[in-house]
Amino acid sequence: MNYVVWRMVTILLPTVIIGGLEYFRHDFLEGYLSMEAGNFYMTLVTFILSYLFSTWMFRHIERTNFRLVEEQARRAVYEERERLANELHDNIAQTLFFLNVKLQKGHIEDAKLAVSDINNQVRQAIFNLRVSEDEGIVFMDRVKQWLSEWSLITGVVILDQFKFEANYFTSVEEVKLFGLIQEAFTNIRKHSQADQARIEIRAEGLHWLLRITDNGRGLSSELEAQNKYGIMMMKKRSEELGAQFEVSNLVGGGLELTVTGVKEEQLK
Repeated sequence: MNYVVWRMVTILLPTVIIGGLEYFRHDFLEGYLSMEAGNFYMTLVTFILSYLFSTWMFRHIERTNFRLVEEQARRAVYEERERLANELHDNIAQTLFFLNVKLQKGHIEDAKLAVSDINNQVRQAIFNLRVSEDEGIVFMDRVKQWLSEWSLITGVVILDQFKFEANYFTSVEEVKLFGLIQEAFTNIRKHSQADQARIEIRAEGLHWLLRITDNGRGLSSELEAQNKYGIMMMKKRSEELGAQFEVSNLVGGGLELTVTGVKEEQLK
């Protein structure tokens, strides 16, 4: 039933019912009910009918909104997967070109690193395709599962600390946050030379925080230039989440990435 029909039902149904009851009262019950009693009963009937109609109508609206939210969440997941697929295609194409150049020059060790990089990218892509939001896996477990596989592939030890409620983030926010985490750890694998990384996600009231650190080389002007695209992508995702993005070197070596945000929908 489209919205034009619903609008006409909303306008006409109460009018027809209440108006019909008024005609019935005046034509058939006028000799049995006083004016005061008739007004009382009509008020009572109007209240009951209005309550039943509005309850039914708002339940229908809630179900419709729920379906729209679910559709929006699924669309966000599909868009994220499409982005990952395009990114995988571009990265593998660049790595294959690099591999071809190194093989032609006889640089076997560099070629081995390129093959290993392709293997890592493909395995992470397979994980993203295998694990779906529709499978009922909660966000925290999905992140931990991905980090476990990432650690197994790279050999980098990961320490994690998560402190937030299961439904704290919306499905759309989870997709964007997960993409940001993947980008951060991809950069650690490519550029940091770290052997240990730490991730923290915590939320308290309206405020939430994501912090990722590693014990690698940190940022220099050369590394920052190499990693410029990754930093731009993480900053963009943070902005999409309405969050602040910061990246800085740690005292004693390593890099710290911090994303802080406020739940906008709770402020409305």
